[in-house]
Amino acid sequence: MPMMPGTILRLLTGLLPGLLIAVFLLAAAPAAHAQLDQVVTPNSPSEKEEVELYQQLQGKVQGYVSIPDGKLATLVQPQGRDWREFRNYYGRIISLVVMGGMLLGLVGFYLFRGKIRIAAGRAGRTITRFMPIDRFAHWLTASSFIVLALTGLMLIFGKPVMIPLFGHEAFTAMATLGKYAHNFLSFPFVLGILMMLVLWIKDNIPEKADLTWIKQGGGFLNNGMHPEAGRFNAGQKMIFWTIVLGGLAMALSGYMLMFPFYLTGVNGMQIAHVVHTLGTAVLMAVIFGHIYIGTIGMEGAFDAMGNGEVDLNWAREHHAGWLKTQGISTDTRDGPSKVSTRHDPHPPGMPAE
Repeated sequence: MPMMPGTILRLLTGLLPGLLIAVFLLAAAPAAHAQLDQVVTPNSPSEKEEVELYQQLQGKVQGYVSIPDGKLATLVQPQGRDWREFRNYYGRIISLVVMGGMLLGLVGFYLFRGKIRIAAGRAGRTITRFMPIDRFAHWLTASSFIVLALTGLMLIFGKPVMIPLFGHEAFTAMATLGKYAHNFLSFPFVLGILMMLVLWIKDNIPEKADLTWIKQGGGFLNNGMHPEAGRFNAGQKMIFWTIVLGGLAMALSGYMLMFPFYLTGVNGMQIAHVVHTLGTAVLMAVIFGHIYIGTIGMEGAFDAMGNGEVDLNWAREHHAGWLKTQGISTDTRDGPSKVSTRHDPHPPGMPAE
């Protein structure tokens, strides 16, 4: 039975899109095959710098756009390749070496030196070292920094480490939450740094006695022979300035990334990311040392920020210069009765905390 004209028309209409696609594929096949099966000749480029695209324009390959956002006119930014290589490879390697090297060094030092004890033993009496506002500034900075460090490490090492362990969906949820925590906790971190700067800058000005402390290695390698120091010794001053200056640098570079294109362009943000990554590695390594000394590394050190009170013999051994300014004897042979009650937070008969 012959097909009706309407049936033929409907059939052709249904087949037409497929025919057009087939014609397009047949026409494109030779060009695609030529791209996949190129013949290498003596004149073929062997380096990216020899490709004509890179020879025409050094730096950015840029066109023209009529929309308000002129940044979209940049088609190729060769510096982005270098930044991506740093982000995915060199930045991770350098961070691991810096932080891992510090941790290994601290383990080795602990095995060699052990815990630094109070040579004269605890006196049983304490003196106020830090007021509540000092401890508030310290713990505000410390707690926010811990979250910033953990979320930052997750964002840097999350893909190669966490995705194989937890999967893409779990990593996506953790990374999203971590990004918000990283952004918002930067503000209390900066507030804590500014508070510490105001509270402690006068006691962290370098002085001549710091050179003696450095030459003697802070007394860490001998038993009980610690150089005289003021309220903060040279090591604490170095940690203070590293945290203050490094923390502010981390904040500035981080805010440049958090608020893109307000202060700089793409190249500037790439530089800010490099600074943020390397600076964070150095800052974390310094904090590792600070935590070690303040916890398992030195007897009596944690009390200073724990409750604000330190044992008198600990203060005599590590901060004799500071005790002199308080009018308190620095001789560990002097018993608690020689301590002026004007400076002693625990009057006679009141037990020490």
